Amino acid sequence: MNSFQALRRTIQGPAQAHKRAVTFGITTATRPFSSHITTHLLNSPQSPSNQNIEAKKTMDYQDWTKERLLERVKELEAQLKTQSQPLQQPTPVLQAPAAATPTITTEEGEPPKKKQKKKSTGIDPSRYSTRLIALKLSYLGKNYGGFEHSGYSNVPSIEEELWKALVKGCLITPADPSKIDFAPFEYSKCGRTDRGVSAFGQVISIRVRSNRPPSKSEQPAEEDVVMEGTPEQNNTPQLPGKKQQQNPQKEWEDIVDEINYPKVLNRLLPPDIKVLAWAPTLPEGFSARFSCYERQYRYFFTNPSMAPTLLAPGEKSGWLDIAAMKKAAKYFEGLHDFRNFCKVDGGKQITSFQRRIFECDIEEVEGQDLGVVNFWGGEKKGKVYYFHVRGSAFLWHQIRHMVAIVFNVGQGLERPEVVRELLDVERNGRKPGYIMAEEVPLVLWDCVFPKRPEIVTGEGERKVLSRGEDERAFMHDPGFKGEIKFEDDGVDWVWLGEDQPGNLMGSNGLVDQLWEYWHERKMDELLSGLLLQQVATRADLTRKLGKEEPAPKKNGKENLQRVYKGGNMTRSSGVYVPVMKKELMPTPVEINHKWAQSKGFKDSEDMANTKNWRSVIKANKAADKAAAAGGEKSV
Repeated sequence: MNSFQALRRTIQGPAQAHKRAVTFGITTATRPFSSHITTHLLNSPQSPSNQNIEAKKTMDYQDWTKERLLERVKELEAQLKTQSQPLQQPTPVLQAPAAATPTITTEEGEPPKKKQKKKSTGIDPSRYSTRLIALKLSYLGKNYGGFEHSGYSNVPSIEEELWKALVKGCLITPADPSKIDFAPFEYSKCGRTDRGVSAFGQVISIRVRSNRPPSKSEQPAEEDVVMEGTPEQNNTPQLPGKKQQQNPQKEWEDIVDEINYPKVLNRLLPPDIKVLAWAPTLPEGFSARFSCYERQYRYFFTNPSMAPTLLAPGEKSGWLDIAAMKKAAKYFEGLHDFRNFCKVDGGKQITSFQRRIFECDIEEVEGQDLGVVNFWGGEKKGKVYYFHVRGSAFLWHQIRHMVAIVFNVGQGLERPEVVRELLDVERNGRKPGYIMAEEVPLVLWDCVFPKRPEIVTGEGERKVLSRGEDERAFMHDPGFKGEIKFEDDGVDWVWLGEDQPGNLMGSNGLVDQLWEYWHERKMDELLSGLLLQQVATRADLTRKLGKEEPAPKKNGKENLQRVYKGGNMTRSSGVYVPVMKKELMPTPVEINHKWAQSKGFKDSEDMANTKNWRSVIKANKAADKAAAAGGEKSV
């Protein structure tokens, strides 16, 4: 199998299995193979246009959609196949003269003209007005590489699917639809959920096409022509030098006359990505990222967290101590340094890890239980809970680190006070090397944009914050011990169904679409639950017909502890090592220094003192790339 066949199998195999997610590795597949193909063409003596190919060699594929990347690989394959064939002189073939074919002509004696297909040219954006709107999105992130688009991911992102729907619905008109670039459309996003993480209240703002008649400054320069014999000409006197006045139009209605953005997008988006609402009017200076005061996350889990088993001596069960977990969660509330509860990225050069948590708790999901799965007997009832956290902003993987420690407390492997110890960065400045929780049960639940941020001081005094530069200063004030509440939503959302109930509850409405998606998975849950119940209750374990196996051991010691980290699986840790005794990781300062040195700087301080250091890194990278390309050409 040659390299091209392998690449095509890598790209087309998953695409046939799942039409929505065209999965192929851009870093490990597309770039190397595209570079190999282009280099071969440049070195080919039969190449007719080396300059054109050299230009294509410098293409940046990072922002391309998966479909456009696939087309590009096919183009390069076709070029290579054509130029790799040896040139052959055509052999003349003697043929008998063909019989005369009767020619069909029109009455004027000319052959009829063939009808040409009209080419779709899209819409002319100059003929439409635009408006800045906000969209509230929901999505299940299990099948996606995160919300933010990245050219290095081997699975599609939420932004990529959103981009394709916006372009296909002609709501935005980019110069190059194959390149994902939201910059020209005043785009902003509230949260950047990671791979596998879902959202039920994600918010973006973007400038899109509108049905509102364009203003005079937006209209194209055209003269209105009144045809002869029309009522307008016969009934209205035409004044010299004056333009013919048109009949007055009805007053514009912002909801009735506007494009139904959620309805248009939901028809084009995959079934696990939906638009729930849109906001026609936004506060002045609105930004989905910087105007958000509060982000709410929920991490869902079951109790028991794992299948109850016959325990080895000293092993902790999967039943979680909810009271202990609540106590541990409360230690997170307030303003703290969370460097021991996040993953540090040297590329971001973060130096402040203080974040304020408004509320943190463990809540039961009302009306949800484990259904038919109840094979352990006794008084214990299986239930569904969630780790609830409200905060102004969060660090990378912060919540998954917080949840992991709380799960250890719930299993009885750690004391609730371990949270307080990890938050004390004066005594514990290095993060222990523990494993964070799985990503799939985590949901960005809501994003809050309040009209009047309100605080309740420690003395019980209620204070409405004024709009100004220092209105968020209290969030970073260590002396503030009061309660923070956000009253009134500052965004007037129009929820799908409020315009027309049928869009929500009608046939093929949003509820009807999501019902099909949910019902399929509910049947999977029901059947798998019944199977588990049947398997777990059929055998009579008191018979003991075989020889009992000894407890599992590791390094001569018993107690192979299973540790719950969220999601569907548990980790066998052997003999459990307490968090505070685990190997310590480098400090954030050391991580930042190491990253800066890899980019040619002395350390992170030297890089911070360099003006526009990000631009300097990009320029150096481009220079290295050009030098490498020049070396290949000379060879």
